[in-house]
Amino acid sequence: QVQLVESGGGLAQPGDSLRLSCAASGRTFVNYDMAWFRQAPGKERELVAVISWTDSSTYYPNSVKGRFTISRDNAKTTLYLQMNSLKPEDTAIYYCAANYRSLGVAVSRLRSSYNYWGQGTQVTVSS
Repeated sequence: QVQLVESGGGLAQPGDSLRLSCAASGRTFVNYDMAWFRQAPGKERELVAVISWTDSSTYYPNSVKGRFTISRDNAKTTLYLQMNSLKPEDTAIYYCAANYRSLGVAVSRLRSSYNYWGQGTQVTVSS
């Protein structure tokens, strides 16, 4: 089992920055791809960023590319999401998620691939 606990959400104004953290415990952090998803009211949960455990390569959808940065500290077993130039449409509950991946398997961007989830942290962007 992997336990994930997010923190760092809150209220921000358009253009502001926030940094989310996700502390992982339980099994080793190293063999898990890590991702951030978000879910706005009435919408599907969507991928925001993913980072590979093998080479720390990253992926972002166009909606956040250039504004958000995902990173991981394996020694601290902590995942981060730096969010800059926030927009009202970034308002959502943000979840971190973990997916155990064997070598030779491609990094997944699918929500269904991620077996471990945090409880979520609310981010509200409003003036």
